Amino acid sequence: MEDFSTSSDSEGSVVTDRELQKAFLKGSLKPGLNVVLEGRPKAFNNVDGLKQCLSEFQRHLAWVERLDVTSFLEKNVSSHIPDKDTVDPEDDFKREMSFYHQAQASVLESLPQLHRLKVPTRRPDDYFAEMAKSDQQMQKIRQKLKSKQEAMEKSERAKQLRALRKYGKKVQTEVLQKRQKEKTSMLHAIKKYQKGLSDKLEFLEGEQPPLSQGKKKEGTGGQTIKKGPNAKRRYKNQKFGFGGKKKGSKWNTQESHNDVSSFRASVAHYKSSGKTGKKGAKKRPGKKMRQKMKNRSR
Repeated sequence: MEDFSTSSDSEGSVVTDRELQKAFLKGSLKPGLNVVLEGRPKAFNNVDGLKQCLSEFQRHLAWVERLDVTSFLEKNVSSHIPDKDTVDPEDDFKREMSFYHQAQASVLESLPQLHRLKVPTRRPDDYFAEMAKSDQQMQKIRQKLKSKQEAMEKSERAKQLRALRKYGKKVQTEVLQKRQKEKTSMLHAIKKYQKGLSDKLEFLEGEQPPLSQGKKKEGTGGQTIKKGPNAKRRYKNQKFGFGGKKKGSKWNTQESHNDVSSFRASVAHYKSSGKTGKKGAKKRPGKKMRQKMKNRSR
């Protein structure tokens, strides 16, 4: 930093010395550090010198090497172009449109010349232009775009999870409220039953099945239609025979109730001469007798 400031001061001092020397030669140097100028320096338009410089670096090359076209707005094919004098230079839109039309006229003038010189003006279909940016820069851009996309997907997933969590919490709250309501209603019903205000016990049965499941199929006239045995049962009955009715075979009927031929009073009231109970069963002695028998065996 110090070297830079020192070099700048030295350059400024050199320039100042030259100005002082010129002013001293003219005799306009006066006491003090400032140089008084007598007027604004005039600008020189050295046309001969400019033409000489132009002739030194100018090269006479073919037009296909230079591709310079001088076009005027009057040669443009468009008929709605305003006059050159009417274009306001302060109006940006009109000024840029005049540049555009002039460039369009130049293209229309140069294209036929290029075609005449057999210069291709269109890129081939398999043309691959060199990228302005390096592969490393494009890789960085790709990584940045990928990270942005992943961040957006992550935020979307977070939003969905929050929405699902909120919905699940809402459903859980509704279920808890429903259970609390059922519990409260059941407690009220139990209190009414305990106090004798109600004799119904439907609250102990829980939720009843829907009527559509409990109802049987009804035919015409409200009569229930009973289904017979299925095909498998019918085949087995035909093959092995029907064993008869099993359910309710031991129920009393009017005939069995009136038939007392098989009744035996001795058997019914245990008045038979033989031993009652199990055959060969001996009566168990009492506790004291068992104790005496135990002492004898000792």
